[in-house]
Amino acid sequence: MARTVAELMTREPATVGEEEPVAEAARLMRERDTGDIAVVEDGRLIGIITDRDIAVRVVAAERPASTPVRDAASHEDLVTVEPDTTLDRAASVMREKSVRRLPVVEDGQLRGIVSLGDLAIEKDSESGLADISGARPNA
Repeated sequence: MARTVAELMTREPATVGEEEPVAEAARLMRERDTGDIAVVEDGRLIGIITDRDIAVRVVAAERPASTPVRDAASHEDLVTVEPDTTLDRAASVMREKSVRRLPVVEDGQLRGIVSLGDLAIEKDSESGLADISGARPNA
């Protein structure tokens, strides 16, 4: 039987509200050692903010750290999968949509996030991407 994203996803991912400052999202990224934070409202996924979003839409634009998450996060064309999505299908979706992270949503509620690194470790633990994804930062 094919493995699913529910078996591999990060459960209870860090979340922020869209009115919170990007500084809070960045703090959570550091705390959780992740490059993305889900943007939620009443448990429903409404966007995602990545470290790249903060770098490009806030830092490079010389905006303050108090900028609301809603102004830096991606909201439109959000690509998601359901918990029963196979790992092969998730990898295909990532490739087709050119995304590195997939929020896992069920009945409109955020259940987890699966990343390209998660899939790389699972599919080929000896690959260079798996090595990089499994490494711990020199915080």
